[in-house]
Amino acid sequence: MLLLRLIYESFAFATGSLRANKLRTFLSLLGITIGIFAIISVFTVIDSLESRIRESLNGLGSNMVYIQKMPWAPPEGETEYPWWRYMNRPVPEIDEADEILRRSGSVENTAFLFGFMRTAQSGSDNMENVTIMATSHGLLDVWNLKVEKGRYFTDREMRSGAPVTVIGAEIAEQLFSGLNPVGRSLKIQGYKFLVIGVYEKKGQDAFGNSMDKNIHISAMKSFYMLDVKNRDRGQTICVKAKPNIDTDKFKAELEGIMRTLRRLKPMEENDFALNEVSIVASQFDQFFVVFNLAGWIIGGFSILVGGFGIANIMFVSVKERTKIIGIQKSLGAKKYFILLQFIFEAIILSIIGGVLGLVLIFAGTQIVSYVSEFEIVLTTGNIIKGLTISSVIGFIAGFMPARSAAKLDPVIAINSV
Repeated sequence: MLLLRLIYESFAFATGSLRANKLRTFLSLLGITIGIFAIISVFTVIDSLESRIRESLNGLGSNMVYIQKMPWAPPEGETEYPWWRYMNRPVPEIDEADEILRRSGSVENTAFLFGFMRTAQSGSDNMENVTIMATSHGLLDVWNLKVEKGRYFTDREMRSGAPVTVIGAEIAEQLFSGLNPVGRSLKIQGYKFLVIGVYEKKGQDAFGNSMDKNIHISAMKSFYMLDVKNRDRGQTICVKAKPNIDTDKFKAELEGIMRTLRRLKPMEENDFALNEVSIVASQFDQFFVVFNLAGWIIGGFSILVGGFGIANIMFVSVKERTKIIGIQKSLGAKKYFILLQFIFEAIILSIIGGVLGLVLIFAGTQIVSYVSEFEIVLTTGNIIKGLTISSVIGFIAGFMPARSAAKLDPVIAINSV
């Protein structure tokens, strides 16, 4: 009870002092507010960016392997990317995707795909540099796509190269001006396509990719539109594993099937790459470690300036209240009471500044999220981090002034000018 009473009285003295010196309180708050705003806003942006990137990576599938000509990262143990070793590799082919599905017992589905840019036209409306996504039938399942209007391709339409298409939501809005695109037609490179469906709108991921801006056609139809034989147009075979399949065994099986299809000898190097999301995720892990360190350095200087501001104000406060401190000590006030009084004042001041900084950050996140597609979220973790940093800075900034006040001789303090 004595300790609680001591804390309450110290707290009351501190708040009374802050109210009595409003201008000084405001100036102290300004420094710590800017400091907390700087450091927590950096962490908030970093966390939001990391969350969006990881969400985009998860969209690629944790149980997916992408068979491509080029690997996504340097070979294990190497720091330099030897691109010249991969230039003459053959590109994946649509028949290989079918063979993988037929031969493997652990594959749920496969999809062959590549993209190219063309102008799309519907009546007098046209869009330039539209991504034409040419794929096999399995893409709907492999990428977990949803058709909002109309329907998806049939397997027969895909294999025969039928002139039909499923389009993204933004393509539908811009080419058909609010009309239902299903049953209407559009032209690509002089070829006429019947729109049979529209994908559900999802927005773009952290890498700028989105099916909303794509026109999806059969890969077999695209072979009549451009030359893809042995030409690198980003051909990829997406392979989706069945649930609860061991990743290493899954990759080993795919490697064996691909080596058989390519007729590679036992000592020959693979002429294909098996890429996983984990490869990219590990690269981003290193990136965000550096980014967070930079955030601490940048924000640390700002919060340090705010801490010096509080310490300076607290020294002034001790100087102004020297007589009062002398009277308190002559009436029996202990050193720790004086010490706690000034430490509490510094901590309260710092926390109020921290709260104001967090309010500014929250307002900023709402504005940025409203005016752009990049959603920034002030997380509970960052709020706690901000308040903790404020408290620690307040304690450190207030300790030395509080210590000097607690050490004052009561007689000298009462007689001070």
